[in-house]
Amino acid sequence: MKTAIHQKLPTNWDQREKLRDKGQFWTPAWVADAMVAYVAQGADLVFDPGVGKGAFYDSLKKLDRKTKFYGTDIDPTIIDEAKSEGIFDDNSKVEVRDFILNPPQKLFKAIVANPPYIRHHRLSLEQKNQFRKISLVNLGSTLDGRAGLHIYFLIQALTLLDKGGRLAFIMPADTCEGVFSKKLWSWISKKYCIDGVITFEHKATPFPGVDTNAVIFLVKNEKPKEKITWAKCLSPQDKGLFEFLKNDLVGKSYKDIDIYERDLMEALSVGLSRAPRTDHDYEFTLTDFARVVRGIATGANEFFFLTREKAKEAGIPDKYFIPAVGRTRDAEGSYLTKDSLLKLEGKGRPTLLFFPNGSRWDDMPETVKTYILNGEKAGLSKRALISTRQPWYKMEVREIPIFLFSYLGRRNARFIKNEAGIVPLTGFLCVYPRSNDAEYIKKLWTILQDPNTIANLQLVGKSYGSGAIKVEPRSLERLPISSNLVHELGLKPIRSELSLFS
Repeated sequence: MKTAIHQKLPTNWDQREKLRDKGQFWTPAWVADAMVAYVAQGADLVFDPGVGKGAFYDSLKKLDRKTKFYGTDIDPTIIDEAKSEGIFDDNSKVEVRDFILNPPQKLFKAIVANPPYIRHHRLSLEQKNQFRKISLVNLGSTLDGRAGLHIYFLIQALTLLDKGGRLAFIMPADTCEGVFSKKLWSWISKKYCIDGVITFEHKATPFPGVDTNAVIFLVKNEKPKEKITWAKCLSPQDKGLFEFLKNDLVGKSYKDIDIYERDLMEALSVGLSRAPRTDHDYEFTLTDFARVVRGIATGANEFFFLTREKAKEAGIPDKYFIPAVGRTRDAEGSYLTKDSLLKLEGKGRPTLLFFPNGSRWDDMPETVKTYILNGEKAGLSKRALISTRQPWYKMEVREIPIFLFSYLGRRNARFIKNEAGIVPLTGFLCVYPRSNDAEYIKKLWTILQDPNTIANLQLVGKSYGSGAIKVEPRSLERLPISSNLVHELGLKPIRSELSLFS
């Protein structure tokens, strides 16, 4: 029988969006088997707070028919489907329950889960307020609003972990790379024992086709220890990971698994999803030489970001536009020039940002007034971001950046020299050198193009599927810079000077 444990993700867009709304991505058997083997040792009951179609119970039945199983899920349809397929039996108890708002009132010796992966922008304000309360009660402070639902599943589950109990959660790497992660793992590392962390080579990902980088976190409710076991699976397999976790992370020789013993402080400093490093204390980071600001968020690209043809059709004079670039693939290579813009215009790509700032309404041509009024009739002025502006059609302001950085690099994350004099939209970050001196800028450009600088992006970025790295402005400012290169070029850090937008 083909169950959801082995099913492929749907290729239909609507189906994929429904999965994303519910955060449902099924755990493959070879991963579920290993996680259950770790938590079930010595336990008479295994609890899964996001049971879905029962991947972990299927693994438990293969491992030990005597150990009982308890699962909860907020989605009754999924539970009914699993029951109709014979996944659950008399040795299991599964109920519809909101684990976040109505958790079980008992402790568990074994907790295993692939919690729903719902990112923060899909959560309502009411949900976020409820999550803040959970964080405040348990951590003593609130987490950044960009923490997704899966983070609160982890916090809630840890509070239900009995003394000596074990927890195994498979979660996206943002669990230990997001802006909230330092506070989260500081709490976990002081209160619990981080036993092990399992990462995956790109070709070994448990969720092929899903834009996430999965990590298994193994935690015990015991006194914290100074060392942790960190491993990377090099290929998807059935036995190596299972034996490793079943043997309680003991042993160094398992097929297609690289295993390291790491100091806890080093692992937390570098990042639990990242490979061990001994040189994680750096003399220089990018903030010593530049400031980083996100690109312009228009709130309605279809209205504010136009092709030259559309601008001409609307009869809007050139003085109401500034040159701009929106997509990272519209900036090929390491330089963006005026010829690059002409080529984009030839392809029918938008390159003009509507920028009526500083113009009095009475002084505007009728064509511009008509364009703005049509936008208002379309409801643009009521959109969340746009409604905060006075007037609503006023655009965010950015000084023209010397350098750009591609916000989300799927193929070749890179810095770009902005010789076209454009302002970027949110597909890019703006990088402003702390000095306008031409020689300073030249030396900094050399550093930004150095392969070691690019390689260090993985130390500060959030990792996603297929090797994609997303780097937020403050994270990019923490990008380590080679001390040897800085000294060789004679580039002086300017830590004390104020820069643009500081």
